Amino acid sequence: MRTLLTSVYKKLLAGTVIAAGMALFSPAQASLTTSYSATGDVAVSTGGCGSTTQTCSFTESIPTGSTILQAFLYTSQFSQSANTPGGGTLNGNAVTYSTALGINTTCFCQAYRSDVTSLVSSVVGGGSASPISFTVTETNFTQDGEGLVIVYSNAAITSTQSVGILDGFSKSGGDTATINFATPLNPAAPGFQARMMIGDGFSYDGSPCGSQPSQFSNISVSTNSTPKTLLTDGAGCNDSSVDVTPANGNLITVGNINAACPSVSLATGNEATDIANDHENYCLNSFINAGDTQITTDTNNPSGDDNIFLETFLITGNAGFNAPPPGPTGVPEPASLALFGVGLIGLGLAKRRKRQ
Repeated sequence: MRTLLTSVYKKLLAGTVIAAGMALFSPAQASLTTSYSATGDVAVSTGGCGSTTQTCSFTESIPTGSTILQAFLYTSQFSQSANTPGGGTLNGNAVTYSTALGINTTCFCQAYRSDVTSLVSSVVGGGSASPISFTVTETNFTQDGEGLVIVYSNAAITSTQSVGILDGFSKSGGDTATINFATPLNPAAPGFQARMMIGDGFSYDGSPCGSQPSQFSNISVSTNSTPKTLLTDGAGCNDSSVDVTPANGNLITVGNINAACPSVSLATGNEATDIANDHENYCLNSFINAGDTQITTDTNNPSGDDNIFLETFLITGNAGFNAPPPGPTGVPEPASLALFGVGLIGLGLAKRRKRQ
């Protein structure tokens, strides 16, 4: 059974990080839930890699003068009918993936999470002007790769920002996540940003990516003022693989916040082109109008085989990312207890995966 997390309610760095705004939600069966959030002079770095050699490296950017608030390391696995987590190391230190995030039953995929805050803090220190390297190893051939999300505070950040980490598993038929804001958004404000990076496991669409458009995920965005709009019809592929050839063991993509961030829809109707150009790092600015107080994202995987296990947000403003402890069957408690709600609805079954 899926392990569901209680919310993280934190007031970090007194006078710097403030509580999220009040918001209500309707109970729903959740496949992604909020595992961490923070608001204030905060930001986030994301990255990851995968390889059939079961070792690979990537970099993260943490500016000088930073304090690490939270760091999660994820591993994405396939063939998880036995629900057996792999293991490994991060920069030579043993990592135990103690939190299972639930099985995507269409492909028997599952991601696992490890809290590596103290380990990352010792590596990063107070940050660096140069990218910081991380190396991961794996103990299980079913591990498709790893993703690392690092939340930090820095006094040089002068605007209020919110970071939210949602994790779990993907329902191929459709998932929905809603972010509520205590105060209206103002996309015209200097330095305003609305970013979303996703982590996608067991994701492959030919060699090279996009040459055989048969596997992909769709992501749509809406706000109070903007109707549901297709952001991309090409989410997926193993963009974070360091290998030349896609194969089981490297089929992971983790959007890197430092990568190119398109500000318009990537959905051209040509999945081959869209998948090749989509690196799972999205700018949502163009979908937001002044006065909006809500952002909703919808994902679905028509091919029935990707496992979107992670959504990481960085948004200028005071966002209500916190969620109440879920009920015993994965149904959140009544809305009156909520600071923020993330509801995800499974809509039917998708077709069986086609793979090499």
